[in-house]
Amino acid sequence: MASLVKTAMERATTALLTPDLTLAETVISDDSVIDSIQHDLDARTINLMARQQPVASDLRTLVTSLRMSADLERMGDLAHHIAKQARMRYPNIAVPAELVPIITDMGRVASQLIEKLSVVMEHRDIVRALEIESDDDEMDKLHRTLISTLLDDNWAHGIEAAIDMTLLGRYYERCADHAVSISRRVYFLVTGEYAKSAE
Repeated sequence: MASLVKTAMERATTALLTPDLTLAETVISDDSVIDSIQHDLDARTINLMARQQPVASDLRTLVTSLRMSADLERMGDLAHHIAKQARMRYPNIAVPAELVPIITDMGRVASQLIEKLSVVMEHRDIVRALEIESDDDEMDKLHRTLISTLLDDNWAHGIEAAIDMTLLGRYYERCADHAVSISRRVYFLVTGEYAKSAE
């Protein structure tokens, strides 16, 4: 799921900035694959819980997997929303020229977070899990810069573009928040404790 979400986010960002309608449509249609995986994983997890009545660490693993798959599915939805924004403004580029660097950076940070998250989940790497929370700070800074630009008196692109950019900024920022959420769950899964930085 994480690999598919990373691909979706990268393609959605490219579709947004190029603009590329075919790529946007691909992201939109492929979102159903991520949804299907989540539904399958949830069904298998609930089945295991019902048949085997797990306790202790086994139960923690299953409950955590349900929550993580929900976060990943939501991240896929956010890429889907970005692609829909690209499609809605096509053949124009949805992002004003002066904001292209910020959106490019937000897309890059989102992709890097998802890539690190894949390692965290696969290897139950609690060191990198803790890093993700600090990595998210870069996304937060970019989001604040974006909002400051939109609120500046010199903004010359009108209300509609400001709304578009507000939504796009929120999609990237929320994607990073979901990555943090999953990293915290992995930390809890491994240690049985909540990370101090997450309290």
